Amino acid sequence: MEELCFYEVLQVSKSATATEIKKAYRKLAIKYHPDKNPGDKEAEETFKIINEAYAVLSDDKKREIYDMYGKEGLQGQAGSGFGGGGMDDIMDIFNSMFGDSFGFGGGKSQQRSSMQYPLDIEQEISLEFNEAVFGSEKEIEVKYLEPCDDCNGTGAKDGVLSTCSYCQGQGQVVMRQGFMTFAQECPKCHGTGKTSGESCPTCKGVGGIEKSESVTISIPAGINAGNRLRVPGKGNIDSFGHRGDLYLHFDIEEDENFVRDGDDIYIEVPVFFTQLLLSEEITVPSLEGEVSINLSPKIRDKEHFIFNNKGVPHVNSPSRRGRFIVQIKVNYPQKLNSEQKELIEQLNESFGLESKPHKSIFENTFDRIKDWMK
Repeated sequence: MEELCFYEVLQVSKSATATEIKKAYRKLAIKYHPDKNPGDKEAEETFKIINEAYAVLSDDKKREIYDMYGKEGLQGQAGSGFGGGGMDDIMDIFNSMFGDSFGFGGGKSQQRSSMQYPLDIEQEISLEFNEAVFGSEKEIEVKYLEPCDDCNGTGAKDGVLSTCSYCQGQGQVVMRQGFMTFAQECPKCHGTGKTSGESCPTCKGVGGIEKSESVTISIPAGINAGNRLRVPGKGNIDSFGHRGDLYLHFDIEEDENFVRDGDDIYIEVPVFFTQLLLSEEITVPSLEGEVSINLSPKIRDKEHFIFNNKGVPHVNSPSRRGRFIVQIKVNYPQKLNSEQKELIEQLNESFGLESKPHKSIFENTFDRIKDWMK
């Protein structure tokens, strides 16, 4: 792979946009990251080359030089390899993919020591529409890891670790940005300087044995897809007995009538055109029972009736609520039988000239057009 050009490394064309390059890099970095390929030397080398390619192609000046002169043209460039804007993007992407354990982030670091796996875990659960809106208690099955007794959580046979080849046992890798140098935690050994040589046969190199337990979770009212709920002390366990956290993501089912948009709730209410003409009062189901709406001939199709503070409670501030929005859908008959047609004609005649407003508006216009045609 070393002989390929940087565009071939990232599997993009030379005309690729910055967004396309970043997307391709993210996909390949996930695929070849040392965490995903423990003990795979070829994946490790590929990962290095992918980073080098992205550091150049994500920097406009370096990309221009590379396009004109190739890799040789970058020799002697300050910070070539990991520099310019590329380094910032690389760190952002790594943090989004692998958490704060790689570099910048300022959040809670993983208590990894020599553990092969992270302490925090993530899980997705499904909620019915009403469970998310009103809150609920759910009993879920959580799968977590306990340290393998045979390797003490290292993933190495008999717990014997070797010097990390990626950072040469330093636990850090050096990156340059312009004239500045940064030392970042090694992504392969996570700062320990040690990696497993031969995998533990008991846990297959994972470092832990999978366990499961039932956990009752209190779901707050107003939770929505995209929210993340932290459950302390329900993650993986390390060799010192420390336990990480469980982070829940939610897949929320849709309702057959109510449509949710953030904290707002929409409902479409079909009404027949005669109900508008007769100014009927109708009742509409809401999250709190029902609301009343007075119809009138002035109401148009798709018109909204808004009820403030009748929507979903805000997940972080239950006293705040969204809106309940009723959208009117006016229905007209698609077909009339003879009796209905006769009744409509009688109704139409009862309005006199009012039933044919277009005639009075366009009467002079028709005469003018006839004059034009002479």
